[in-house]
Amino acid sequence: MPKNSKVTQREHSNEHVTESVADLLALEEPVDYKQSVLNVAGEAGGKQKAAEEELDAEDRPAWNSKLQYILAQIGFSVGLGNIWRFPYLCQKNGGGAYLVPYLVLLIIIGIPLFFLELAVGQRIRRGSIGVWHYVCPRLGGIGFSSCIVCLFVGLYYNVIIGWSIFYFFKSFQYPLPWSECPVSRNGTVAVVEAECEKSSATTYFWYREALDISNSISESGGLNWKMTLCLLVAWSIVGMAVVKGIQSSGKVMYFSSLFPYVVLACFLVRGLLLRGAIDGILHMFTPKLDKMLDPQVWREAATQVFFALGLGFGGVIAFSSYNKQDNNCHFDAALVSFINFFTSVLATLVVFAVLGFKANIMNEKCVVENAEKILGYLNNDVLSRALIPPHVNFSHLTTKDYAEMYKVIKTVKEDHFSALGLDPCLLEDELDKSVQGTGLAFIAFTEAMTHFPASPFWSVMFFLMLINLGLGSMIGTMAGITTPIIDTFKVPKEMFTVGCCVFAFFVGLLFVQRSGNYFVTMFDDYSATLPLTVIVILENVAVAWIYGTKKFMQELTEMLGFQPYRFYFYMWKFVSPLCMAVLTTASIIQLGVTPPGYSAWIREEAAERYLYFPNWAMAILITLIVVAVLPIPVVFVLRHFHLLSDGSNTLSVSYKKGRMMKDISNLEENDETRFILSKALLCTDPSTHGQQPFQFWLQFRAIPVHVSHAGQNPGSRTLGQGRGGGTVTPAAPPSSLLPTWCTIKHLFLPNASCLSDLLRDQGEGMGKSQMLRTALG
Repeated sequence: MPKNSKVTQREHSNEHVTESVADLLALEEPVDYKQSVLNVAGEAGGKQKAAEEELDAEDRPAWNSKLQYILAQIGFSVGLGNIWRFPYLCQKNGGGAYLVPYLVLLIIIGIPLFFLELAVGQRIRRGSIGVWHYVCPRLGGIGFSSCIVCLFVGLYYNVIIGWSIFYFFKSFQYPLPWSECPVSRNGTVAVVEAECEKSSATTYFWYREALDISNSISESGGLNWKMTLCLLVAWSIVGMAVVKGIQSSGKVMYFSSLFPYVVLACFLVRGLLLRGAIDGILHMFTPKLDKMLDPQVWREAATQVFFALGLGFGGVIAFSSYNKQDNNCHFDAALVSFINFFTSVLATLVVFAVLGFKANIMNEKCVVENAEKILGYLNNDVLSRALIPPHVNFSHLTTKDYAEMYKVIKTVKEDHFSALGLDPCLLEDELDKSVQGTGLAFIAFTEAMTHFPASPFWSVMFFLMLINLGLGSMIGTMAGITTPIIDTFKVPKEMFTVGCCVFAFFVGLLFVQRSGNYFVTMFDDYSATLPLTVIVILENVAVAWIYGTKKFMQELTEMLGFQPYRFYFYMWKFVSPLCMAVLTTASIIQLGVTPPGYSAWIREEAAERYLYFPNWAMAILITLIVVAVLPIPVVFVLRHFHLLSDGSNTLSVSYKKGRMMKDISNLEENDETRFILSKALLCTDPSTHGQQPFQFWLQFRAIPVHVSHAGQNPGSRTLGQGRGGGTVTPAAPPSSLLPTWCTIKHLFLPNASCLSDLLRDQGEGMGKSQMLRTALG
């Protein structure tokens, strides 16, 4: 503490003084939180003390090492979206040009908001509910909304892990079961399954063997028992990983966070050695600069940044709440953000190296099929042999020779060319086929691996990587649910965690019926997107505009030991809220312009068809969005009309030793008042205990304040005694200070008629700080 601080000066002075509560709160050695109790004289006080000590018997867990924490944040933020969403957006939105808006938005939205969540979690050391209740009680519903969104996401996200588990176990055989279409025998005649023949072997295996999917969301079709077992295994793995909190999940992160990078590195090396890999990579990173002017590209880039870092879920806050107060969370924010970006680019290289190989295979297959058509036309005299260039050899037909032959035939037979049914077989067309999500992982990439040497090995590695990516994200998602609930309601950790997993498994049966894939699409597209944008906007507003950016920056400076860049002040205050508001508006417009729907697999056609959700499904969709954001207005209204306590006058046993302290010597008059009011925790009405004295203990320093009211005039009750033993009687402040004085007086003497006393006994005015010192001695 500075040598010229108020407390230091008084400690070295022989002058008899009455110390203020603010000074007492600033003493260097904070009291053990276990001693901060309300002690009512008699046996009842002892019981309450014992009960509260029992409630807080266990200190908050902490990460074993900084590496474990960083791996946990990376495991949560780097998920399946980095593998199958980012490459698709990159391909769709201009290739290399897409990286420009992504990086810009990562810097002005992603890193500042990620830093904000890390900072508030580490500063307050609570889950999302406790954090936002502490920052702004009226916006305490933000934490509950985060928990609900985490629940919605966890329900369907673990189903995807179940799918990966199914494919993982199916990969232990050669040839891979999705490498060829199944053949049924009708006597001596072998018949290929019609649905497979019309589509492809990998597509058939995904829709029919794995999902056994129905034709629409309205056709339930009953449970798929294979996927039900896989879902049970998935929730069992997640439950074992998180049952002990970070003590168990932290150890899992060493493998689940690092293993995907080993697999990606192996796939990159293998992919670069494949024929056609360079074609895919060049196609990927060839910039289409005109796309940068498209607002839709910026909207999708902002959405990807938003979800890639896991903002608004509560997992980031939960993980950072287990950090030490002096941890450099600014460095963590930048490190995790750029590792996330690097992972997305690495995954894109791997995906397009493999898809470039696949495109070459499919292009060669197209050339062979169309060359057979041309030979048939030549044999039937539909085409003249004079149209075929002399150097073309049908036995070793190259793509270049076919392109030349195709061009000649199209020119000569211009009027009847469409009747021939010939395809151009262009490599660009194969590379331009946009595939994302499950279509990329379980169809396109899976098909490419069937052409690898030792394909079962690569398939096992790929799906084990998906399981670990999903597991890392699920651990963070579960932390976003369990940490705030356990912190707030003090429920038993293991019992609550197991209960969550069991509950989620039974609700998750919705996603493993034959129409379950359509519900996964519904939840993935609509249950989180809009609610999370609203949550993050309100988080930003709560810190920057209600709590105060200057105050938050000052606390960060004291917590980190250095002042963060001024850049963050302007991002939090102006730029990020504006960008998020634009994103929310664009999402609402997009939702209104494009009617919600899904891609249904029609068995008879062996093809996908886009269908709109029926009315009952639309009702579910709207309910998901409303339920996710409903806690925010409900808590606001309840606390605005004082129907729900904001905890400002009750002892919160959850805020334990280790809270960052302000240096009182740097506080202005208004700040000191606010600081004192925020630290005065609990006072009970003496009248409820007859003539029994009561004492309260302050949150950080156990300084007893005795109120003896036996035989006293209520208007002149003794509030306390200073260290010098003098008795202090509250004096009346100026009328300009009536609201503050009434708040303080009512806190300690709830039976006193504040306004009448002040109007009757008002004496000479005094400064606010002097009044506080006199009143609170």
